[in-house]
Amino acid sequence: MHFDRRLRLAAGSLASVLALIGSLSCANAQDAVAQFYRGKTLNMIVGSSAGGGYDLYARTVARTIGKYIPGNPTVVVSNMPGAGSVVAIQNMYNVLPKDGTVMVAMFFGSVLEPLFGEPGKVKFDATKLNYIGSANKEGSICIARATAAAKTLAETFEKEIIVGASAQGGSTRDFPALMKNVLGSKFKIVAGYPGSNEISLALEKGEIDGACGYGWSSLVAGRPQWVRDKFVNVLSQDGLSHVPGAKEMGVPLAIDFAKTPEQRQIMELHYAPLEFGRPYAVAPEVPRDRVEALRAAFTAAISDKELLAEAHKINLDIEPLSGAEVQELVSRLYKIPAEVVAKAKQAIRLEN
Repeated sequence: MHFDRRLRLAAGSLASVLALIGSLSCANAQDAVAQFYRGKTLNMIVGSSAGGGYDLYARTVARTIGKYIPGNPTVVVSNMPGAGSVVAIQNMYNVLPKDGTVMVAMFFGSVLEPLFGEPGKVKFDATKLNYIGSANKEGSICIARATAAAKTLAETFEKEIIVGASAQGGSTRDFPALMKNVLGSKFKIVAGYPGSNEISLALEKGEIDGACGYGWSSLVAGRPQWVRDKFVNVLSQDGLSHVPGAKEMGVPLAIDFAKTPEQRQIMELHYAPLEFGRPYAVAPEVPRDRVEALRAAFTAAISDKELLAEAHKINLDIEPLSGAEVQELVSRLYKIPAEVVAKAKQAIRLEN
């Protein structure tokens, strides 16, 4: 009995020692991260133009995240639009410092660009990026001016409308291409806009009839008057699940217009990244302790009361996903059978 008691005491002491070692190790890691970031600048690069939804989210996060990063670096936001965020990602991946002082806020569709892009042109591995988190689960929609020929998604199968788009890898380009090739929507796609802000301006000027792959949160936060004043019709929800608000308006899911299981599977692959609608990432070479510190800081920032109050004030939907969760989802997407990927890739091709 005395032996058992001594054994239990020894085990308890060992557990206490191990816990102390663990806490000291964690503290040392935090000290190292703080020492690195103290006095430095964290450059948050937005892979789209200024004024759009991704830019708005990034600047909201940037105003808060610095106080939660050990060492409290200054956070500066800049824009590097191009190729649906691919330009920004490739700069981080191949050119810019890889020490944790550069973070990219990217289009969710760009994560699949190594799968769908032209071989040799995409110079980054999406599975090797260190994902820091995602600000929300994006709801994507297809909209058209009230004066456009088509008033509903069903009518786009018979009547042509002109839709503005970014580059391949951006949802505003890939989603209308998907609907054109898989569902048969008569979209004339005008690509090359830097981001959703420029597409919105073109729509307001009457240069285009509408846009697909347009963020629901961008609409309600940036241009709520479009729906209120009946300037646009919301034709469809482009995703795997309904968006609160759009669902109440009776807007159908585009995927429900798929005629075969194969068509639905192809659309599911393209829509899956909406689950991490606004992802943030750093380069593969960033030391693990800094990655974990940035992930923890992102989680704390996105839950910050002041950030949430600001987000509510400007109608930003906050539905975060942790960096580890985004990493797992990306890994899962890259395990999809090659034959399905090949068909999905073909589904977003556009004839010249």
